[in-house]
Amino acid sequence: MSQSRKASVIEATTNTLVGYGIAVAGQYLIFPIFNIHVNGREHLIIGFCFLVISLMRSYLLRRIFNLFTERSI
Repeated sequence: MSQSRKASVIEATTNTLVGYGIAVAGQYLIFPIFNIHVNGREHLIIGFCFLVISLMRSYLLRRIFNLFTERSI
C-alpha cells in the first residue's frame, strides 16, 4: 500500500522541522569554529533556506519512490 500525498507532506514536513532545529543548533556550535559569525536572526534565515530545500527534496524523493513501488506491484 502506498503512502497518500497528504501523508507524504506530513512526514516530510515533520522530518524537515526536526532537521531545522538540529541544523540551527549545529550552526551555533560549528560556525564559530570556522570563524563565521552571524547573529541569531541570520542563523534562523540560513536554516530556513535549507529547510525549504530539504522539504522539497524529501517530498519529491518520497513521491518518486512511491511511483516506482506502485509500478512494481
